[in-house]
Amino acid sequence: MSMPFTPFHLGPALCLGLPLRKYMHAPTFIVANVILDVEPFLVLISGLEYPLHGYFHTFLLAFFVGLVLGYVMLLLERYLYPLYKTLLLETDSKTSLKPFVFAGVLGTMLHVLLDSPLYSDIRPLYPLTANPLYNPALSSEVYSLCVWMGILGAVIYMGLLIHWLMTGH
Repeated sequence: MSMPFTPFHLGPALCLGLPLRKYMHAPTFIVANVILDVEPFLVLISGLEYPLHGYFHTFLLAFFVGLVLGYVMLLLERYLYPLYKTLLLETDSKTSLKPFVFAGVLGTMLHVLLDSPLYSDIRPLYPLTANPLYNPALSSEVYSLCVWMGILGAVIYMGLLIHWLMTGH
């Protein structure tokens, strides 16, 4: 089983991002949880001689991807806020950089943490070449955690939707 291009990372993103949306930018957190899988996608479609989970699947570069993503999402906020509010992903427009950067970094780091036990080609502690977190015996637990968090995230979202329908806000 392979985590790239699957909805598994969306489970933790929804389960954690929705309840914490008053403190961090939930749309950024959701995007951050999946954006690192652009790397294996590009490797696969281009046939690159490059590890499927390369440098972006390290805590070092994931941190910087999260920072950049947070800043870009802040720049897009004024354009996308109406969509986020309609989808109940935000309670109010955020104008400070902190909730965006926090969401971006936390999301990309969580992605690396979840993938590290599953794939031997990940080097989460780069420049160290070993993956001390690699433990394929944990794969079913990691996938189960993501699925259950996805179910809980869907329940939370349904609760937000029902609350909005009943109260209008």
